Amino acid sequence: MHQKRRIEKSPPLKKDDLLVITGGGGFIGGNLARYFRNKGFTNVRAVDKKPFREWYLQVPGVESLRLDLSHEQNCQRACKGAVEVYNLAADMGGMGFIERFRVECLRSILINTHMIEAAAQAGARRYFYSSSACVYNTLLQKDPKVRALKESDAYPAMAERGYGWEKLVSEMFCEEYWHERGLKTFIARFHNVYGAHGTWDGGREKAPAAICRKVIEALDKQDLNIKIWGNGEQTRSFMYIDDCVRGIDRITHCDALIATPINLGSSELVSINTLVSKVEKIAGVKLKRSYQLDAPQGVAGRNSDNTFIKKVLKWEPDTTLDKGLAATYKWINEQFHARKKGKRVVE
Repeated sequence: MHQKRRIEKSPPLKKDDLLVITGGGGFIGGNLARYFRNKGFTNVRAVDKKPFREWYLQVPGVESLRLDLSHEQNCQRACKGAVEVYNLAADMGGMGFIERFRVECLRSILINTHMIEAAAQAGARRYFYSSSACVYNTLLQKDPKVRALKESDAYPAMAERGYGWEKLVSEMFCEEYWHERGLKTFIARFHNVYGAHGTWDGGREKAPAAICRKVIEALDKQDLNIKIWGNGEQTRSFMYIDDCVRGIDRITHCDALIATPINLGSSELVSINTLVSKVEKIAGVKLKRSYQLDAPQGVAGRNSDNTFIKKVLKWEPDTTLDKGLAATYKWINEQFHARKKGKRVVE
C-alpha cells in the first residue's frame, strides 16, 4: 500500500508560465496548444518529431520544436523551464495501425519514461499523460452491447496487445512518480477522439474520419458504395476534440485527481453501422454497404462510464455525435477537394 502523500497547494498558474505540449504537431496536441493560446497563455511550447510541414496545426505565437522524444536528451530540452507538461506524444493511429504496428506502439514507452523524468528534473509542477481506453480488460469488451467501462476495469489487466499495454505501464510510471518523487501527475484515458485537424487518410485515421472520407470519395466518384471494416455491429463512443481539450485542462488542474486514472470520453454509444448512417445523413446520400470481415476491427464494444468524472469535476464531454460529425465532415470535405485541386493538405 502507498503511504498517502500530503498534497501541497500549487502557486496560481500565470499566463506567462511555460506550458510544454508534446505531440504538439498532432491532432490533439495541436488543438490543445491552440486552446491554451486562446485562453491567453503566452508561453506555450509544442514539440513533435514530424517535419513542420506535416504538423496538423502550427499555432501562431507557439514555440515549435522538432525533436524525437524517444531520446532522453531531447526530452530534457523539451522540458527546460516547464511549469506544466502535457505528454501526448506517441506512435499511434486507428485500429488498422495499432493492430499492425504493435512494436512501434510499445516503443512509445520510451517517450513517457524519458519525459516524466525530464519534467521532474526541470521542476515542473504538473504532468499530464494521455492514456487510452485500450488499457481496459479485453475480456469485458466481447459483446457490442457492452456495459460502460469504469476506471477499475483496467484490472485484472488484459489490455489490448501493444498499444494498450504501453499505456497501462506508462500509467504506473505516473502513479509512482507522484508517490515516490512528489510530481503531481494526471492521467486521462481517452475514448476515440475525433474532429477537425486530425488524420483522415493514409491508414492512421480513426473510424469517424475514415467514414467521412469514404462517403466523400463515393460522392466524388459517383460510385455509391462503401466498404466497412467488420460486420458494422461493433460499438464505440466518440469524443469531439473540443470536449477533449477542455477535459485535459480540467483534469490537470484538479488535485483530487493526482495520480488517478480517469475516463475522458463520451458515453453516447453507437454501432459502426449507425455511425455510417449519421454521416450519410449529413452528406444527403445513401450508400450500398459491403463488409470486410477480415479487416482490423478491435474489440466488439467499448463505452465510457462517466460516473467518476461527473462526481469529481461536475462535468462530462457533452458534444453530441451529430454535432461533432457535422463539423468534422465539413472540414474533411474541404481538405479532400483542396487536395484534389493540387493544394498541399495535411492528411
